[in-house]
Amino acid sequence: MPDQRDTVLIEQAKIERMRLGAALLYGHIGERRTVNDHLKRLIGSLVVAAVACAVCVGVSFVVQLLADRAEASTAPAAASVIVLAEESS
Repeated sequence: MPDQRDTVLIEQAKIERMRLGAALLYGHIGERRTVNDHLKRLIGSLVVAAVACAVCVGVSFVVQLLADRAEASTAPAAASVIVLAEESS
């Protein structure tokens, strides 16, 4: 019965030969990338960018809404003072 380490060593050598043969036939791994790989990265990047833009717009909307509410809560008090001053004249 062969030793387990010997079997692992033989398998590693076989895999290394296959990798070297593929590199010799097809070139560097960067040259072997398909358009599909790059298309997936492009679509993923566009989705991430769209989500980031949506978050920025949402935060801006909420900040503006809160600023308008704060301004509206102080504006009626000033308007009532002006109205009272005009009635007493």
